Amino acid sequence: MHAPLIRIGLGFDTHCLGNGGPLRLGGIDLEAEVHAIGHSDADVLLHAITDAILGAGDCGDIGRLFPDTDEANRGRDSSEFLAEAMRRVRAKGWEVVNFDCVVLAQKPKISPYIEEMRHRVSEITNLSPAQVGIKGKTGEGVGPIGHAEAVAARCVALLHRSQ
Repeated sequence: MHAPLIRIGLGFDTHCLGNGGPLRLGGIDLEAEVHAIGHSDADVLLHAITDAILGAGDCGDIGRLFPDTDEANRGRDSSEFLAEAMRRVRAKGWEVVNFDCVVLAQKPKISPYIEEMRHRVSEITNLSPAQVGIKGKTGEGVGPIGHAEAVAARCVALLHRSQ
């Protein structure tokens, strides 16, 4: 049986929020009164995209490749994780068709930053901004996201076999 010509990956990440900004999302700093707490720069959007790519390309996951037990990853720029994920899937003969992402945050509002995030992700991945979809959703006052205690992101990646 031949390998399929397309694969889909799903990525998800969440981090608690702490006082003091900025909030790092999509490879940029958003003006905010909070920041995400994590071992690396805690960029939930880049982490979700990285995991979606790795999953679709059968290349493992972010936790195995960049464990939070490794001091080399402390404070590390998540764009490095995403660039490495892209390198790995391309080495296996895959190319990204598109990403579709959702950032879940009560505040700050994501919409003013979407275009800048799309362009930054496209720079990191060497894709067109048209291949990078990003949406913002609030928690509507429900749960840790709605109470502005956490930020999360989800991403679906579609890959196709390059020939």
